[in-house]
Amino acid sequence: MSLLEVKEVNKTFGKRQILNKISFSCKTGEIIGLFGRNGSGKSSLLKGVMGTLKMDSGEVFIDGMKIKTSEIIPQQIIGFIPQDTFLPKEMKVRDIIPLMFPKGEEQDRIFYSDGVSAFENQKTGKLSAGQLKYLELLLLAHLSHAFLFLDEPFSMVEPQYIEKIKELLISLKSTKGIVVTDHYYRDVLQVATRSFVLKKGNLFKVENEEDLATHKYLKVRNQ
Repeated sequence: MSLLEVKEVNKTFGKRQILNKISFSCKTGEIIGLFGRNGSGKSSLLKGVMGTLKMDSGEVFIDGMKIKTSEIIPQQIIGFIPQDTFLPKEMKVRDIIPLMFPKGEEQDRIFYSDGVSAFENQKTGKLSAGQLKYLELLLLAHLSHAFLFLDEPFSMVEPQYIEKIKELLISLKSTKGIVVTDHYYRDVLQVATRSFVLKKGNLFKVENEEDLATHKYLKVRNQ
């Protein structure tokens, strides 16, 4: 088991403190759901840990050892799927897979994954939102990262691929620690082992939709 610990992360944009001493942990074997309204700082938090956005302060530890955020990507500690695709749009899926997995056995795991044969001859720029997110997750899932950060993996994705992505996340949980943020809150709650909502710069633990409503992430239903 590996343990990721994020401690006391602060981030200010202008006069607004968007992250106020944010701390959380994630170990292999669990999926953390992260909720928050647009602009609450969810993406900033993930990018800050990844080292792609400079934080005002904060520390990251792996198994008790402090890690510089600048080392997260080079050392393949955390895999990150952002909202925008990282795959070249003009390349066909069948050509991208060998670039990331040169060996035959590793390639086969991707090519023979459920549903890939339906779009392997297409350019990534022509894939549906669901096909693209599913492919991105498959590619990162088979790399060596012990942890995965997913920024809106369900957004605008067709239902059949939402289910495929959820099934894949649940299967990955045995070997990886995963942090998922998305406004498709029911799908996140279904796969998450622990969840939090980011509100006014602070993290609050949530268990269900009622908790999300309490923190005004969801509209309170009329009784």
